[in-house]
Amino acid sequence: MFFDRPDSGELAVLVHLELSHGQAPEDPREFEELVLSAGGDPVALVGGQRAAPHAKYFVGTGKLEELRALVKEHRAELVIFNHTLSPSQERNLEHTLECRVLDRTGLILDIFAQRARTFEGKLQVELAQLRHMSTRLVRGWTHLERQKGGIGLRGPGETQLETDRRLLRGRITAIEKRLAKVRTQRDQGRRSRQRADIPTVSLVGYTNAGKSTLFNRITDANVYAEDQLFATLDPTMRRLEVPDVGALILADTVGFISHLPHKLVQAFRATLEEASNSSLLLHVIDAAADERMHNIEQVEEVLAEIQAAELPQLRVFNKIDLMGMAPRIDRDDNGKPVAVWLSAQTGEGVDLLIEAISDALGREMIAGQVVLPPHQGRLRAKLYQQQAVAYEEHREDGSVALDIRLPKSDLMRLLSAEQLRFEQLQWSRRDGSGRIAC
Repeated sequence: MFFDRPDSGELAVLVHLELSHGQAPEDPREFEELVLSAGGDPVALVGGQRAAPHAKYFVGTGKLEELRALVKEHRAELVIFNHTLSPSQERNLEHTLECRVLDRTGLILDIFAQRARTFEGKLQVELAQLRHMSTRLVRGWTHLERQKGGIGLRGPGETQLETDRRLLRGRITAIEKRLAKVRTQRDQGRRSRQRADIPTVSLVGYTNAGKSTLFNRITDANVYAEDQLFATLDPTMRRLEVPDVGALILADTVGFISHLPHKLVQAFRATLEEASNSSLLLHVIDAAADERMHNIEQVEEVLAEIQAAELPQLRVFNKIDLMGMAPRIDRDDNGKPVAVWLSAQTGEGVDLLIEAISDALGREMIAGQVVLPPHQGRLRAKLYQQQAVAYEEHREDGSVALDIRLPKSDLMRLLSAEQLRFEQLQWSRRDGSGRIAC
């Protein structure tokens, strides 16, 4: 019901006002890209400035007449505002302009509806749409009578409206129950990875920053990646092997945007929790964008809203091929990586990103030659299973000298299973120097 969209674009008049009431201004270029992503065909852009929105129409009466003239001139089917409209403002505008009116939230919801592929994604979009629609339901029944309180004046409109509201509430409740099950399943998977000591690394960032292209480059996946806003909606995960870390889960997430509707943040809570429970966030940034700093601030705001602002974060400046830059890693005073400059499109610098992830997540490593007596053959087998053995030397007394390298936490887990203590291990000193390095 909510996902049928016309194949052809709709002629649309766009409205973008600069308001001087403290709210950060929207980017008209990004607004036009959103409309194009939704399949719209912009025919005119109406701009202007106001101290505050008009209570009845959002725009002033002069702009309203200009809009009505443009709608008739271009035979536009739709007027889209780059702002949040109240239900009454939408109704008043539709009545005056005699065409459909959509605000920024409704536009983003429509794009999400088109991009949803998985069952969970469609449920999340429908939930956001229903919550948005519930405040605007009255608009659809203006052609029916209203209950006026007198005998003989009670029309069918109010009854139908109440029926629809009840149906909406029932559908919202049903979707929330299904998404609660999804959230439980995600929690179970997350706990399983934590028990197995498998870290999760999530790609986050402003929409169209290149997250999916980078995800495909690292994992050889075939995630849908296009130069458009919100190309990715459904989260995708892949297992990845990283030196000094071992196996990790890399997650590609939905892109953020300035003033992301709160209804979407609520609806996509199960998906966004994957990012909020990550061991490391890769904040992918379009390094070539003029509004780079603004986009970074918007992403940080959304991360704070989902309680992920305090997680370890590595900034990934993408699209350096458009800037003629060489790939590099930026480190802090302690040598910890804080940023990587790369190009997901060409693959330049991706190896540096893997190195930076390894440094950021790298656990305390044990490297050296351990001597195992014959009765510790099971420990030797488990070290091979961990792919921790680089060289093996058999000695005359039946013992085995193994050159090993593995995280200390993994070694301690193996020793615990064999009821051994770290101090009980015998380490060989080759070439007169100890080879244990932590």
